[in-house]
Amino acid sequence: MSRFLGSAIVLRGACAIALRIWLSSAGAATTQVIRMLRENPDGAPVRIYGTNVDPSAPALAACDVGEVEPHRVGNDVYADFALDFCRRHGVDVLIPPRRLDALAGRAEAFAALGTRLMCSSPGAIGALTSKGRTYEAARAIGVPVPEWRVVSDADGLRAAVEDLSRAGETVCIKPAGEYSAFGFRILDDSPLSMRDLLQPARPLVSVNAVADALKRAADGQEKVPQFIVMPYLDDPEVSVDCLSAPGGRLLAAIPRAKEGRYRLLLDNPAYAEIAERLVGHFRLAYLSNVQLRHRHGRPVLLEANPRPSAGIFQTAFSGVNLPWAAVRLLLAGDPGPLTGLRLGGRVAVTETVTEVTPGAFADAA
Repeated sequence: MSRFLGSAIVLRGACAIALRIWLSSAGAATTQVIRMLRENPDGAPVRIYGTNVDPSAPALAACDVGEVEPHRVGNDVYADFALDFCRRHGVDVLIPPRRLDALAGRAEAFAALGTRLMCSSPGAIGALTSKGRTYEAARAIGVPVPEWRVVSDADGLRAAVEDLSRAGETVCIKPAGEYSAFGFRILDDSPLSMRDLLQPARPLVSVNAVADALKRAADGQEKVPQFIVMPYLDDPEVSVDCLSAPGGRLLAAIPRAKEGRYRLLLDNPAYAEIAERLVGHFRLAYLSNVQLRHRHGRPVLLEANPRPSAGIFQTAFSGVNLPWAAVRLLLAGDPGPLTGLRLGGRVAVTETVTEVTPGAFADAA
């Protein structure tokens, strides 16, 4: 059993033993989360472990200990790696943003090692890994969703585009599984204009190009995943970062929207209400994220994720340290103070640099 359970969370000055936190699949934005964990409001000492499939990932240099994790392996192999990592390093808390399907069903195995896994149930993860199932469930509980079609071949793609574009809609396509923003394209058969060439590039592709890619893959007996075809929804895109107790009781929801280099921390109950309905229905635990766009001025579900968003660090300006609150909730059942959220403000997203210790990448390899 973890030495940090219950009231034994290390508070300011209480103990010099550091809480060992592993951030797996550590991306570039993880460096900001590391800062939030180290600068936690309890003043608790932490030791950060990070892993990435790329030994030169910059986030590894910001960790106290960085290692390479296996790439393109099955769930059992990845789970064995994770359990071994926790055993070797005495990890207290594992916060995984990826490979949740490999880890969620093994919470007891991690607990036997003294590691608490910050993860929702296998059922919730399975439902939310499929965007089609997510939309079906959301529509059933009254959450607005776009029209969508699930396709996996060229004929299905052409039929879906024809159906959805009849009213003059711009249509887009993206993988139906857990691929983050990878694979997203706006389907556009119009000729390229000079204005297009002089503007920032957009992820445009013709219907024929996608259909041909699907056909070539099928002819070559490649594995073809399912894709979602749907209308391209209107701005603003709103990302709602959520903290919830096991069982799905929402404790905090911080909506934020993009405005160029700025992020708006929105004081709009409509966004939080949609997030609360989804978090409660799927019984999401700890950190999750609901993404919305708009259709005819109304918020519409884009996707719901049983994991923290890459931009969760931007919520720090609301006055609540969500990553640390989740750690407290996981270990002690108490997230700490969550009142007095500062919403309605605007923050700028700027570049930062992190000093890399000589040899850090080599040590991580």
